[in-house]
Amino acid sequence: MSSRDAPSRVEQLIAEHQPRLKAFIRRRVARKEDAEDILQDVLLQLTKTLDASLNPIEQVAAWLYRVARNAIINHGAKKREAPLPAYPTADGEEEMLSDFSEILFDAGAAASPEEEYLRSLVWTTLESALAELPPAQRSVFELTELDDIPVKELAKASGTPVNTLLSRKHYAVLHLRKRLAALHKEMISG
Repeated sequence: MSSRDAPSRVEQLIAEHQPRLKAFIRRRVARKEDAEDILQDVLLQLTKTLDASLNPIEQVAAWLYRVARNAIINHGAKKREAPLPAYPTADGEEEMLSDFSEILFDAGAAASPEEEYLRSLVWTTLESALAELPPAQRSVFELTELDDIPVKELAKASGTPVNTLLSRKHYAVLHLRKRLAALHKEMISG
């Protein structure tokens, strides 16, 4: 690749991957501004890596998501995000939520491969569980818990009654707890 072709290749890769990468990051970071910062860092790292061309990237998408995930983890280590929502819990659930919160947001710089694997496994399970939800439940959960939009504000903006939104969120939380409880049980027994 000549240096003349590099900017067009970078621009093409950014245009191709930026929307999905932005959505990927946005689902994992509470504040929109933080998600934008992380996205810019990832794209800057892509640009620098391609410009250096010392180690060509063979699987660009996989590389971008790995870099994004690492940036999110580093962000979580610097700024401990809000733990999973606080609802009355049954025996053992409080410990499970605490364990997952620690796995997801206490990413130290010297995390072992096992800790990194667990973090990846929990994020994957959480993403999968969110994808299983009906769109209305997923949306209200993500907007209130990940984007920190108050339920009253969301109700006003959407024209949906507050109680309806709270009900949808309640069912979403129940589903997520059930899925995470199964993973927690596997992790403890396995």
